[in-house]
Amino acid sequence: MPDRPVLFVLTGHDKLGDTGDKTGFHLSEAAHPWRVLREAGLHVDFATPEGGKAPIDPGSKDLDDSVNREFVENEDVNAKLKATSALRELDLSGYDAIYFPGGHGTMWDLPDHADVQAAVREMYEAGKVVAAVCHGPAAFVNVKLSDGSWFVDGKKLSVFTDEEERAVEKDDVVPFLLASKLKERGAIHEKADNFMKSVTVDGRLVTGQNPPSARGVGEAIRDQLKAD
Repeated sequence: MPDRPVLFVLTGHDKLGDTGDKTGFHLSEAAHPWRVLREAGLHVDFATPEGGKAPIDPGSKDLDDSVNREFVENEDVNAKLKATSALRELDLSGYDAIYFPGGHGTMWDLPDHADVQAAVREMYEAGKVVAAVCHGPAAFVNVKLSDGSWFVDGKKLSVFTDEEERAVEKDDVVPFLLASKLKERGAIHEKADNFMKSVTVDGRLVTGQNPPSARGVGEAIRDQLKAD
């Protein structure tokens, strides 16, 4: 299978609202799809909205998970995470898919970032795969297509649910409830019970509900690219 580049766009935000706690991207939501795509012969690059360090959410750093451990111990990955490219610096025409891992940091720096919105629109309208998991679909909240319609309007997707946000007691910390906001934009929300796997594929849009869904999202990205 030829090398098909996939761009992972990670949050660069490490502050969990006003709590004083740290956040960032969820480790397994990057590591497990990375492993799936690498095993399929796909190349993965990393970016953040503004460039620089991509912080790992400390609460997700489960190194008893062998895939997580492989990811954080990989020298190439480590170097890239310490100095990611800014989205504006990249030529997106060189990528066949764009993927937004979750982690609570995404709720602050993805929704309103013009370069994030432009990247989603450009990739989708170019016929590329657009994917996200858990809080990663925060990247889609304010994206409009070239015709002025909301990107998610009428599309099926899975995303971290309002019920899950309440269960982890972050509903009063995040700036908005992600699932509710996407539904306001016209998304058709598909969900499993709290912390159970849900992966939704709607055309070239691939989404997952939570960390247990991350590997399935990676597999769906792989399968979409293999089918091209």
